[in-house]
Amino acid sequence: MPHIELGNDAPGIRGLMQYRPETGRVLSELAETLLRDDNTLSRGERELIASYVSTLNQCKFCSASHSAFAAAQLPGGMETVVHACSDVDGAPVSGKLKALLHIAGAVQRLGTEVTEDHVAAAREAGATDVEIHDTVLIAAAFCMYNRYVDGLGTYAPDAPAAYAHMAEQIVTDGYLARLSPRG
Repeated sequence: MPHIELGNDAPGIRGLMQYRPETGRVLSELAETLLRDDNTLSRGERELIASYVSTLNQCKFCSASHSAFAAAQLPGGMETVVHACSDVDGAPVSGKLKALLHIAGAVQRLGTEVTEDHVAAAREAGATDVEIHDTVLIAAAFCMYNRYVDGLGTYAPDAPAAYAHMAEQIVTDGYLARLSPRG
C-alpha cells in the first residue's frame, strides 16, 4: 500500500505518474530518450542496464518491469536477463555490454566508484564515449526512479504476466503512452 493516497491503483511508477502527471511526463520523456531513442546500444541492452541497476537496488517493481522489457527485446529473453543480473561476467552478452554493466554497477553503488579502469575496459571492449555516457545516465536515472517508487511504497504485482503485459505496451508504444490510465 502506497505511503500516500494516489487516487489510482496503477502499480509502481505508473501510479506515481498518474498522481502527478506534470512530473510524470518529464520522467517518461527521460525514460523514452534514454531507453528508446536512436542509439548504438539496442533498446534491449539499455533496458538490461535499467534492470541490472534496479535489481541491485532491490526495487521489486522496476526490476521486474525492466527485466520483462529487456527480455522482450534481447536474444535469449528472460534467461539472458536473469543471468546478467546475477552474474555479469558469465552472462551470454557481449564483452562491451558486460563492461557497461560493470560501470552501471559502480554508479549504483556511488558515482565516484566509476574508475578509469572501468572506462578503459569499456573502450577496449568497443564502447564509445556516448555509450559510456548513456550507461552512466541510465544507471543514475534508475537509482532515482527506484528510490521514487520504493520511497513512496508503491504496489508491485507478484504475477510475471503483469510485467509481460507491460512489456508488450512499452515495446509497442513506448514510455509516453504510459501516462494514460489504461494500466
